[in-house]
Amino acid sequence: MGLTVLYMSLVVLVPLSALLLNQTGLTWEKFWSVATDPRVLASYRVSLTTAALAAFADMILGLLLAWVLVRYDFPGKKWWDALIDLPFALPTAVAGVALTAIYSANGWIGSLLEPLGIKAAFSSLGITLALMFIGIPFVVRTVQPVLEDAERDTEEAAATLGAGRWRTFRTIILPTLIPPLLTGFALAFARGIGEYGSVVFISGNMPMKTEIAPLLIMTKLEQFDYAGATAVALILLLISFALLLGINLLQHWTRKTAR
Repeated sequence: MGLTVLYMSLVVLVPLSALLLNQTGLTWEKFWSVATDPRVLASYRVSLTTAALAAFADMILGLLLAWVLVRYDFPGKKWWDALIDLPFALPTAVAGVALTAIYSANGWIGSLLEPLGIKAAFSSLGITLALMFIGIPFVVRTVQPVLEDAERDTEEAAATLGAGRWRTFRTIILPTLIPPLLTGFALAFARGIGEYGSVVFISGNMPMKTEIAPLLIMTKLEQFDYAGATAVALILLLISFALLLGINLLQHWTRKTAR
């Protein structure tokens, strides 16, 4: 317990405490002025909505990928399983450049979407796609072990009693998967809120439209507005903490209900 508290204090609590204690000239009036600025509010809206949409999409796609990797055998399965971890190892800037090249108007996929009136790059859709790319491993790697450890006896018993595949999945398999799915959602959502490298290229960085909160913090730092950057960071920290706390409470409730 002591080693755990010491490690968490050095890595997490001390840096966050420094952010709270080192106000760099940030007064309450300055904080309120930054917090209610329309550009700041718009950046939070973009970051939170795109991160939530991407995490929700990853939760569904991650479940499908984990199901296929666990329940089916096919050629190259180990290679596809290894590719799931590619967003972990790939530098975020490289991912941003690659996604921008693919989804831009003259890219492989963007050129197909452009005639349909769908603008992927330099829009909220592009931000969501980038966050889906970097968040999908969190869901797959949290759901996959649960599926691997799941016993098939209850599924076979349900089948012998006349339950169809959908009812077996809904009543037997899904309740055990809800906690890891929520965990994967929370991890992907938390990563998406603070993601910078893979989003800054594909977003277009248009204020009030596609500007994310981490980019706004960098902009204020480049302008030597340390008080404004601290205020934006504090608000983002409080929002992230509140949302993750709510998700963890929901996860605890689902586990208790499942038992």
